[in-house]
Amino acid sequence: MLNMGGPEKLDQVGDYLFKIMTDRDMIQLPIAQDILGPWIAKRRTPKVQKMYKDIGGGSPILKWTKLQGELLCKTLEKEMPQNAPYKPYVAFRYVTPFTDDAFSELEQDNVEQVILFSQYPQYSCATSGSSFNDIYRYFKGKKFPDFKFSVIDRWATHPLLAKCFADLIRKELQQISDDDKKDLIILFSAHSLPLKTVNRGDSYPSEVGATVQLVMSELNFSYPYQLVWQSKVGPLPWLGPMTDEAIKTYVKQGKKAFVVVPIAFVNEHIETLHELDIEYCKELANEVGVKTIRRVATPNDHPLFIQALADIVKTHLQSSIAVSPKFLTRCPHCVNINCIKSKKWYAEVCRL
Repeated sequence: MLNMGGPEKLDQVGDYLFKIMTDRDMIQLPIAQDILGPWIAKRRTPKVQKMYKDIGGGSPILKWTKLQGELLCKTLEKEMPQNAPYKPYVAFRYVTPFTDDAFSELEQDNVEQVILFSQYPQYSCATSGSSFNDIYRYFKGKKFPDFKFSVIDRWATHPLLAKCFADLIRKELQQISDDDKKDLIILFSAHSLPLKTVNRGDSYPSEVGATVQLVMSELNFSYPYQLVWQSKVGPLPWLGPMTDEAIKTYVKQGKKAFVVVPIAFVNEHIETLHELDIEYCKELANEVGVKTIRRVATPNDHPLFIQALADIVKTHLQSSIAVSPKFLTRCPHCVNINCIKSKKWYAEVCRL
């Protein structure tokens, strides 16, 4: 189960930021990234530590990922016992358990089959791509183990994912008065990307949009809605409109009721618990005079979400496609040498 991860303790924040700021798959600084990246990480550490302190002292993403993995495997053992036993391994990109930790453990367990299951429903070269490239680097120069090896790289349009988000949205709508619903807008918020990444052909924005359309279809398009973007870092142009700016502008247009949906996150972490909950739904909402604002929970251990994960794995195991043609295709303007080597390697080693 591949994801970015998050520091469980405050003393992990500095190293976490260092790894992010020096990962050229994740972020490309204009000059001297090996110097500028560590400097930015060190400078931001105290501020980010305070943010984690505000949400309880650390990220809950490992707790949720472990629970999701356990529930997924229990479901698979019931519905697809012929492939049992199943065991989940967590491979985070920037904090323990790292890729190395996960693969060291599963090699010791003498597994017969490994599925690399991205926990980003929508694929981006900066997130999913970085995790897959890291796995390639782990095996580079090593004798590849004798196990079946395959990839689930994206699942933005799975119907149960859409049903899960729709159900979570309905629960928040029930908490809003009929009067406020007359002037309500649903904001689907996802982590933004630098425009230069988007213009290279990264499929993430279109895949997020596809998820939004399916969710609104489940809701019969009953409310106005807008896809917005959060978590911009640095001075370069990023994909917009930004979530906070959208809230400000909609209030000026007369909107006073909002439902905010973290459409690209599958478990709670700093971007939901601090950025959305504290910075936008509390501080910004008070500042600009929002009357009602509700933040939809991430899928976490919602039964429909666990069933979605299980169905994705079952369908994958029953297929003859070990790695999707889309995954093996580079962006039209790709400049990342890692992608060339990585995708060629996956094409050679993946088998069901």
